Amino acid sequence: MKQIEEQAVKCLFYSAEIVTLHTVMIHFTVTKEQVCPFVVEKEGTTVPFSIKSWQEWERGAIAFIQFDDPLELGVEYKLRQKNHEQTHLIKVGRVVRTEAFDQQYVYNGELGALYSHERTVFAVWTPVATEVSLLLYENWHTLEAIEYQMKRSPNGVWSVSLDGDLHQYCYLYRAKVNGKWKTTVDPYAKSVTVNGEKGVIFDLKRTDPASWPTVHPIPPEHTIIYELHIRDATVYPGSGHHKKGTYLSLAEQNTCGPWGESTGLSYIRELGVTHLELLPVADYGSVDEANREKEYNWGYDVVHYFAPEGSYASDPYDGVTRVKELKQLIAQCQRMDLRVILDVVFNHVYVMKESPFEKLVPGYYFRYDGEGNLADGTGVGNDIASERLMVRKFIVDCVTYWASEYRVDGFRFDLMGIIDQMTMKEVKRALAPINRQILLLGEGWDLETPLENDQKTTLAQARAVPFLHFFHDTFRDAVKGSTFDLNKGGFCAGNIELKETLIASMLGHEAQFDRPSQAIQYVEAHDNHTLWDKLQFVFPDEEEEVLRACHRLATAIVLTSQGIPFLHGGQEFFRTKHGEGNSYNSPDWINQLDWSRRAIYAADVEYVKGLIALRKAHRAFCFSTFSEVNTHMCPLKTPSEVIGFHYHHIAKWGPWDEMVVLHNGGGDKVDIRLPASGEWEVIVDGKKAGLVPLYTFNGHTVSVQSRSSMVLYRLNE
Repeated sequence: MKQIEEQAVKCLFYSAEIVTLHTVMIHFTVTKEQVCPFVVEKEGTTVPFSIKSWQEWERGAIAFIQFDDPLELGVEYKLRQKNHEQTHLIKVGRVVRTEAFDQQYVYNGELGALYSHERTVFAVWTPVATEVSLLLYENWHTLEAIEYQMKRSPNGVWSVSLDGDLHQYCYLYRAKVNGKWKTTVDPYAKSVTVNGEKGVIFDLKRTDPASWPTVHPIPPEHTIIYELHIRDATVYPGSGHHKKGTYLSLAEQNTCGPWGESTGLSYIRELGVTHLELLPVADYGSVDEANREKEYNWGYDVVHYFAPEGSYASDPYDGVTRVKELKQLIAQCQRMDLRVILDVVFNHVYVMKESPFEKLVPGYYFRYDGEGNLADGTGVGNDIASERLMVRKFIVDCVTYWASEYRVDGFRFDLMGIIDQMTMKEVKRALAPINRQILLLGEGWDLETPLENDQKTTLAQARAVPFLHFFHDTFRDAVKGSTFDLNKGGFCAGNIELKETLIASMLGHEAQFDRPSQAIQYVEAHDNHTLWDKLQFVFPDEEEEVLRACHRLATAIVLTSQGIPFLHGGQEFFRTKHGEGNSYNSPDWINQLDWSRRAIYAADVEYVKGLIALRKAHRAFCFSTFSEVNTHMCPLKTPSEVIGFHYHHIAKWGPWDEMVVLHNGGGDKVDIRLPASGEWEVIVDGKKAGLVPLYTFNGHTVSVQSRSSMVLYRLNE
């Protein structure tokens, strides 16, 4: 017996975890029979409990002990073997993922550094911490901090108020969680110093531009999106931009390329799109901001969600500069009648264990499977648990902050299928008072994450969230070809296998969506191969003119389909990434917008301009409802390689009452019988597009050239 007792003293407790507010799970390194009597203590006081059940495990025994009163988080509980001084800390574990925890510790107030000239109030949510202090630094390079103890409220918010004007001071939190001290940046920090080392306190009013322009909202169906990465747009040597790769560089006006042609924002405004979608501008972790010229990333590895990325700022060390300059860029876009969409990443974090989320409330912000393993539907090692109340609050607080403080016009949600529908509905509800016309779109792919299918914000659930707009990959693959088989082209390359699917998609895909504008119609984006590179795999031996024709056809299909057209920056001048399909961290020579191509393929750029002008001139391309589509738009009977639509009684939406749109994906010219004889004006063919008629003909049959589109309207009799 004495030998057993000595063994128990040495290795009695292996681990102990709070699993519910009434239950602790204890792992022993001895068998049930060898476990010596023990007690639970809270701050030196014994807490009564009962043993609920026992289990075996590979090293000994597991006991589940039950408490009548709920355990109080924010204090330390310890195990102690009776008659011995040795104690073992009970860690806060999976209890944070229970509904009872969510309900008890939910907090609806403001968090972060709440600045005023007179004082700043700091508030951070960490119900599991037993001590928290604020570390205050006079500036970004100060090494020594002044430490202030914070006080805990019943719902787990720790706070402290400091008098005085703390504009441009820096801060960190130091929290004791599960017996260990962790230093972290505030997850609600509105800006950070270089590489996110410290949070920054500042007066937001001092970061506003001289004036904010008035932005006139437009309905979703009238939207045309242009996707851009800030660095890509300006870093090309001949782009005409100064301070390349920065917010201010993209904000420059009247920039010119190698042959005097417009570049940057001036060019994008001339193109005629309505919305500029920026790849992530929230502070991300994969680029060393102190060495930014030599590193590159798309930015889908966010660390600090409320703070702008510093590698795009003229001074990445000063946390206020990045805020000012991003606001200047957004305001400049809006002055040029370009609304701004931000790409946001609420599905995963960069390094989960180093995240402020995990340091402050371990295990809460992320999804776990039934066996206690981190979910990995995102493919990067962690999935954010949007369905938990304080995670949902964080997401809602974040988007409403960007919408109100930076006055952005929309959000694109990366891997939106990971996010639950209730969170997206709360996002919409919270944004309505700020901007009722704000555009919300995202990727609705169904990924393997521990969330019920009917709760996911996926394409299959699109009708349940009619205010959201989804990237329509069915359309993309039908036009462009398989994303996974590079040698297999789509309709634009003569493949008619998915013709009927494409027709349904071009009509807005009524079987999938609540209304046509829920569909984001696109053939390329930052992900995967550009269409130009894809066509080079499909047609390795064809002349360039064939590839150009196929490419123009694909873009014409995008811009004449129902739904919201989406263009990848540079698509209109055949953007290439030199065969690289995943260029998220590739060098500039792969990712940059080569503005020389804008001049070389000037005629093709004019073609896309003409298509955009046509779409904006006649709103029959932008029907609001499927009733309008079905009443005024009829697919034509055409040969297998041709798709055609007859628009009729459409004078209400534009200058013509009858229109025909034809797309020939085949390699030969095809004659198409029109719905009626008479005089027809051709405004789009394979090489030119716009509102000025290219030619007129009188008859019942029209010839459509190979790999080309045609739009024509009938003159009134």
